[in-house]
Amino acid sequence: MDQLLNPEHENEKIVLGLLSSVESDGARSQRHIAAELGIALGLVNAYLKRCIKKGLVKVGNAPARRYAYYLTPQGFAEKSRLTVRYLTDSFSFFRLAKSDCARVLDQAKAKGFSRVVLAGQSDLAEIAILCAVEAGIVIVALVDPAGEVARFVGVNVFRSYDELKETFDAVIITDVAHAGASYDAAVAVCDAERVLAPGLLGLREPGGTMERAP
Repeated sequence: MDQLLNPEHENEKIVLGLLSSVESDGARSQRHIAAELGIALGLVNAYLKRCIKKGLVKVGNAPARRYAYYLTPQGFAEKSRLTVRYLTDSFSFFRLAKSDCARVLDQAKAKGFSRVVLAGQSDLAEIAILCAVEAGIVIVALVDPAGEVARFVGVNVFRSYDELKETFDAVIITDVAHAGASYDAAVAVCDAERVLAPGLLGLREPGGTMERAP
């Protein structure tokens, strides 16, 4: 069945739209969200309740006897996961991922980082490896606790940073499924200033350094 007709795909698309809308402006009315997403008001209410029950969204009071909605850390993580999954299933993923990887690699180069480790085996990691060639940056290794292969697109794969023998300047997060956890693991072995990530993973970047979404 075509993905656009797949109920599960449509369900995830609505959840992604809802989480994106809440992140953008949690004080919007449900009617506004419904108009923005092009779905019935009752459906917005049902999905909001479901997201609140799952711990993805929390609700607070707003002026004029209205409610304001906020994404929880789980909500940010789920939005990132759905964003990448939705983009992966579309033709726009490669274009966006390549642009994001190029930006992060340029950022690394500007900071003097020439030897980089990737955190997470994924399609995003493959694109980053290809972009690194153009950027003149060496991908020293790929770290993935769940890695089941010794090499990935010509790069050695290790299950932990402890296994690395070569020196490196920075880590770029390419873990699509568990971006936050990979970020935490990378920060544990090097300064936060040396941990970078493509924007599509949804990790915040205040003051020039990456951090997990609040």
